[in-house]
Amino acid sequence: MSKPDSDAPVAVPDAAAAPTVDLRKPDAPTSKSAEPADTPAPADTPAPAETPAPADPWAAPGPAAPPTGRIPMPMSAPHPPLPPANGAPAGGWASVVPGAYSGFQPGYAYPPASEQTNGFAVGALVTGLVCVWPVALVLSIIALVQIGKRGERGRGMAVTGLVFGVIGLLLTGLGVLGGIVAAGRSDRADHLPAPKAPAGSVRWSALKAGDCYSTPEDGSRTDPDGGDETVYWVRKVPCSAPHHGEVAGTVRIPASDGPSYPGEAKIRERAGELCGPVLDEYALDQWAIPDGMDDVYLYPTRGNWRSGERSVTCAFEDRDAEHTGTVRTDRGSLNSAQLTYLEAVKGFNSAYAKRPKGEVDAANSEYAAWARQMAAASRAEAEQLSKTSTVWPDGAKPKVTELAAAQRAAADAWDAAAKTTDATALAGAIRRAQQLTAKTLPLSVEIRRELGLSTGEQAPDLRV
Repeated sequence: MSKPDSDAPVAVPDAAAAPTVDLRKPDAPTSKSAEPADTPAPADTPAPAETPAPADPWAAPGPAAPPTGRIPMPMSAPHPPLPPANGAPAGGWASVVPGAYSGFQPGYAYPPASEQTNGFAVGALVTGLVCVWPVALVLSIIALVQIGKRGERGRGMAVTGLVFGVIGLLLTGLGVLGGIVAAGRSDRADHLPAPKAPAGSVRWSALKAGDCYSTPEDGSRTDPDGGDETVYWVRKVPCSAPHHGEVAGTVRIPASDGPSYPGEAKIRERAGELCGPVLDEYALDQWAIPDGMDDVYLYPTRGNWRSGERSVTCAFEDRDAEHTGTVRTDRGSLNSAQLTYLEAVKGFNSAYAKRPKGEVDAANSEYAAWARQMAAASRAEAEQLSKTSTVWPDGAKPKVTELAAAQRAAADAWDAAAKTTDATALAGAIRRAQQLTAKTLPLSVEIRRELGLSTGEQAPDLRV
């Protein structure tokens, strides 16, 4: 309010004689003639009461005091705010508490949070744990939106589902990107120009079982990223001439594997599975394979696959040295005695090649299982060598009988090793069984010489 123009004390009429004043509307205007003349205030008029301090604007509203009179205001000042008709306190904005704007009144607690758990949050967590990542991502987003609106529980589960969904999508994206990069790398290798074919060279797919070949210096290209070597050309030569490799046969990838190219790693593994029986049948006598010659598989690249090539070439090859002669010892090139002997020792040689890695005390159970396999293989060899239907050459017959007896003794030693549970005792039992097996090696060399088989020792793992 404005300060009054005069500092003179204000006269307050007697409450009993004063007329009742309605503060809810302004006074009706009166004519100037009706207004009394200015008269001096009586001397005994009491001084006006001090204006009380304004109430706390943030306090809750209380009952309003009844009006007792009008306080004269200067003509230049505006009328004071009119009190509401419902009895709320006057005073303007200061009497309205801030809580009224937010919907809550001072002195009352906020409404309690919902005790209900959001169902989408639970679904997001479960689908994230079972690796259904796209569903977890969608459910977690829905749950977070609903929890924010409804005040429900489950925010932690929704966030966990969201994390699982994001991680899953990232892993999936990396996997797809890796496949694209690998495919692109393979395609780049296929699109590289093939080296010019040297004179007398042929494509590797033109080789057949029994063909011997040499690898020209510029007939292949090595993958700079560490992949397999791509062979384009080979030079076909007679097996009596020096050569690097000999083809055991070809096998076609079955149509059941599907029409799509499986990738380098998968097709290499599949080629090994298909070539294993082909190589074994081509060279029944493993002693006839020179040292350094290993199993190789020539399989189609992605470009070959697109052009319709589905065959795998199985061969024995030594890239570092050349050899003469053939390793072919299949059933068509062997007589009955040779075939019986090789069939008898085949199972034993396969079992011996499966010896576990490492020391015995670090692989106790694996060595015990291997000892059981060796006992069975030794006993089976002895039984096949003792068949009366086989006609052995005179020089080989007594040695074959001796070898069968030595294998029976070795089988008993392998049985004893398989029944040993203590690691130290097992190591000693396996060592004794190996010593008995080693004693059969000179007999094998003599029998091979009598049968006309290779005596070149191609089984160095039998040396104990």
